[in-house]
Amino acid sequence: MTMETLTGLNRRLGDVSQLLPDGMTTPLGCDAVGVPEALGPQLRELLPRVGCVYTDGTRWWWIVPSGSELALDWPMPARYAAGGLVPAAAGALRPVHQAAGAVPYTPPIPLYLALCRVTETVPAWMRSAVSRPRSVRG
Repeated sequence: MTMETLTGLNRRLGDVSQLLPDGMTTPLGCDAVGVPEALGPQLRELLPRVGCVYTDGTRWWWIVPSGSELALDWPMPARYAAGGLVPAAAGALRPVHQAAGAVPYTPPIPLYLALCRVTETVPAWMRSAVSRPRSVRG
């Protein structure tokens, strides 16, 4: 089965929605990171550049390039949706922010770091350094 077939099947079953903005291209694929709606405005203020963002009434969904979960341990309460397939909500997805330009992406590293900041989570690559005791040299 192809991704298009699965997407079509999932849409007919009503359990997911796919975030693909009209008129934009997704040359790097399309995944999404969802955060509780209360965190959305805080994240947007911290980001130097914001792509397309949608809301389902409970979460803000940020479009990121495919594979943005690799080597990133997205902190709770974030939800990662491969293929931009997000759980369907009672209401339709509505745009919160439209990207300037032809691609819908929010850069994933700044989004990850902003999310770590607002959730007070140590970024994955820093955890071993934070938990490792420092040696004392005399």
